[in-house]
Amino acid sequence: MKLPGGLDLESMMQQAQAMQEQMGREMKQMTVEAAAGGGAVTVTMRGDFEVVAIKFSPDVVKDGDVEMLQDLTVAALNEARRKVEESLKGKLGGMLPPGMM
Repeated sequence: MKLPGGLDLESMMQQAQAMQEQMGREMKQMTVEAAAGGGAVTVTMRGDFEVVAIKFSPDVVKDGDVEMLQDLTVAALNEARRKVEESLKGKLGGMLPPGMM
């Protein structure tokens, strides 16, 4: 379907779908790492928000402070999510018109 000005809507939709598929592949390949408590808890998360690893420092485990360990884990997960969102925003920002994100 040709739009005024010679724009081909079907072609644009195909390009958008291809870009979306490429972005999905890139986000699955990307990983971020975030830590809390000075490295006491470290989380590795893929760009599609899947957590692939959580590491606990032996020192934080042997202290037996479960509540602190839980808090540090939540903090590290949230930081990893923030990093993924920031990366996604950077990638999308380059493809969208100004003000769309």
